[in-house]
Amino acid sequence: MRRPYLILSFIVLYFTIQGQTIIDQKVDSLINLMTLDEKVGQMTQAERGALESLNDISNYSLGSLLSGGGSAPSPNNPVEWANMYDSYQEKALESRLGIPLIYGVDAVHGHNNVYGAVIFPHNIGLGCTWNPDLVRTVNEITATEVSATGIDWNFSPCIAVPRDERWGRTYEGFGETAEIQKIMAYAAVMGLQGDSLNKAETILACAKHFVGDGGTTNGFDQGNTQVSEEILRSIHMAGYIDAIDADVGSIMASYNSWNGQKLHGHKYLLTDVLKEELGFEGFVVSDWKGVDQINEDYRESIKRAINAGIDMVMVPDRYLIFISILKSLVEDGDVSIERIDDAVRRILKQKFLLKLFESPMSDQSLIPLVGSAQHRNVARQAVRESLVLLDSKNDVLPLNKNNKKYLVAGPLADDIGASCGGWSISWQGSNGDITIGTSILEGLNEVSESSEIIYSENGNYDDPVDAIIVVIGENPYAEGAGDKADLKIEFQQVQLVKTLKEKGVPIICVMLTGRPRIIGEIMPYSDAMISAWLPGTEASGVADIIFGDYKPSGKLSLTWPRSMDQIPINYGDNDYNPLYAYKHGLIDFPSTADASELIPYCAATSSNGHKIYLSLSDNITNMETSKEDFTLKINGNIIQDMISDIYISSTEESILIFDLNSEIEQSDKNISLTYDGSGISSNSLLLESLDNYFVFNSVNGSGGTMEIPGIIQAENFFEMYGVQTETCTDYGGGLNVGYMDPGDWMKYSVEVFEDGWYEVRARISGYSGGNLLLNFNDSITSTINYSSTNGWQSWQNFTNELYLSEGNYIMEVVAQQDAFNINYFDFSIIDAIENKNSEVSNISVYPNPAISSISLEFNNSINDEVSIRLYTMGGQLVQTLFEGSSEMGRNNYDFNLSSALNKGLYFIEIKNGKKRYFQKLMIYR
Repeated sequence: MRRPYLILSFIVLYFTIQGQTIIDQKVDSLINLMTLDEKVGQMTQAERGALESLNDISNYSLGSLLSGGGSAPSPNNPVEWANMYDSYQEKALESRLGIPLIYGVDAVHGHNNVYGAVIFPHNIGLGCTWNPDLVRTVNEITATEVSATGIDWNFSPCIAVPRDERWGRTYEGFGETAEIQKIMAYAAVMGLQGDSLNKAETILACAKHFVGDGGTTNGFDQGNTQVSEEILRSIHMAGYIDAIDADVGSIMASYNSWNGQKLHGHKYLLTDVLKEELGFEGFVVSDWKGVDQINEDYRESIKRAINAGIDMVMVPDRYLIFISILKSLVEDGDVSIERIDDAVRRILKQKFLLKLFESPMSDQSLIPLVGSAQHRNVARQAVRESLVLLDSKNDVLPLNKNNKKYLVAGPLADDIGASCGGWSISWQGSNGDITIGTSILEGLNEVSESSEIIYSENGNYDDPVDAIIVVIGENPYAEGAGDKADLKIEFQQVQLVKTLKEKGVPIICVMLTGRPRIIGEIMPYSDAMISAWLPGTEASGVADIIFGDYKPSGKLSLTWPRSMDQIPINYGDNDYNPLYAYKHGLIDFPSTADASELIPYCAATSSNGHKIYLSLSDNITNMETSKEDFTLKINGNIIQDMISDIYISSTEESILIFDLNSEIEQSDKNISLTYDGSGISSNSLLLESLDNYFVFNSVNGSGGTMEIPGIIQAENFFEMYGVQTETCTDYGGGLNVGYMDPGDWMKYSVEVFEDGWYEVRARISGYSGGNLLLNFNDSITSTINYSSTNGWQSWQNFTNELYLSEGNYIMEVVAQQDAFNINYFDFSIIDAIENKNSEVSNISVYPNPAISSISLEFNNSINDEVSIRLYTMGGQLVQTLFEGSSEMGRNNYDFNLSSALNKGLYFIEIKNGKKRYFQKLMIYR
């Protein structure tokens, strides 16, 4: 069984002894020994967890294994990773020719799969460093830590060019231009592969995803990139040229389509352009089940993918079926043996370059370096250099480290998982202490020296403090789960910042985010805005900047939009006028001493549209101005006599408040202020004229508050998990929510304008039946049952009823099953609570709160049949109290309450032949 492997070893040794180290000759000699089964096996990559038997590695001569996101040994530590790798490699060496495996992982910001490894900022942050030397060092460390666990292939760097912030993979790219991708692609590949792949601490890089993944329409993950070839080449392909110049050994095909054709089956781009024109000599690997998306027929998909230029297929699970089909395609002449040999030649060449034939097993001598202090220091440096100080009022930063008291607020402040983001220990990432590291709160405590740090997750703290650091942003996500139709800051976070500002001290907002967010609504309540991106495990680097141990140096590698109306916006666009431009970033802390004038910090409307707040860089000490000095424009039109009064805020002396004669509406766009006066100053600093200064429209902000009764479009969530949006063919077009699995959810900010019973009509399509859960402020629950409509775009209405009181709610929609889509929810009022003049009036119930029994009284204007029932707040019937006749006049009833009822709020329904009437009841148990 081992004799062919000995022959192969002799061949390798012979070429080495003779000085004939030309790897191509080694590869050709090996290919001549291989059967079709062995060649197809080399083109097959299986997920480790999908192996039916370890013996399949040798029996089918598998060329590669991978660990998908979260696919790790137990316990998840470097030694177990290395041992796992060796166990697989031993099986590979038992095959007829003993060809070693190449093992791949997504180590996209450090060896982020392994507990205890250092996790660097995601690429969006590294791009903002504009420091290719640092990026090379980051990837050298990544290569060392990956090598320590035996792994020899990294699905990195991602050199996508994100052109729409709504895309859930925005943070995986270095920035929105070819300029930044070219700089960082070369540095990252050189960091991973070094000058030679045959060193113990170097690994094979994989540039991804070829090509155009960041340019899809509306930022839909795996969507359609509808651009000309000129734009595809100049923007999306440019970084690959630099990666090829750095001798990148592999390139991953992209899920997206280009003008309607899937990249995994695109021969022109994969072969004619990438391999022949650009001279790429490595191998092309598919993405996870990417081949499956080419065609519904798997055989046809495989044929088109291999003929297009895919060399290795990340199957990842049905590898036996893939092997059988590909062999059959070759035997039937649908795929040529020359194409197979070309693919295998490319794969084997990289294995030889990696010296896998000579040293196939892990080198565990590197394990002490995993998560070492030296590596963490570099990660902390990367955090410092990636942080972008977007704006700051004078003398707010840096904070004094000596004998001060600071409040830190926000649940993300003490959350390493949130700092790391997606692709951290697991595919989607998760909140909490997912690995070893330092949260922002811990970093502030570490750096603050003699100053006291107080932490309150919700900001509740009554004692005086000198300043507040509030951490807001995104919970972890990856890929399509991060696609987001609305990028405004979430309702709860806006409210937190507003509440904290009432304390009357400077507010420093630190954002943990994988993309620019719409921040206009919180800007008036802040005094400094910092984008920390997704910094990873060494968040002390954030504190290094806040306390002034280092100056900020990060510059935006993406454009920061003013509002959702500007998205997509990219450097070079016509009418380019963002909130913060490409390459913006303060590199000094603003101070009154260094300032030459008083400048605007931000402007925004109040949430009800009655006021405008103009926040300036310093406290206003003199205001000799009138409303005539200001001009207000809405939608490009000057609005005469709109301003009724101007005055300095009583709680924040750097803010001017403009009272308005009429409300600004949610639909108003392009609001701006022009100032021609000269009477506003802060001591010697004068506010110069303003020319159409942008005013953010905060009316019904915070993710877009929607009204009930009314229609809520399913895609207008402010936060979600697991769902994606797609083009909808239902009446009215637009988008629908889909790709739902059990446990996926969306959240909406809603305002109910009238107490009453509502019919909610959900517009649903799909191939499964089930139920959909609706929660309102986690206290009112309703379930909508639905059935199959036998089509993804075959829409039907499914309804239920629930009682809602007037007020604001967070409506959470939770999927209980999969295989369905949602277009919208339509709320219509059935019956509001009536007044005295109704047929039933003067309803009273006592005691209320009740324990075990109640007395109910009401007036009835006529003799009538009535029913009296008890419901939960979600509309679920829990007890029928009475059914029968009631008399004209005062009616009295005594009821015993079911012992099965839990403590909580309920509704009593009195229903006659025409109307329904309601009374709230609190039960104490």
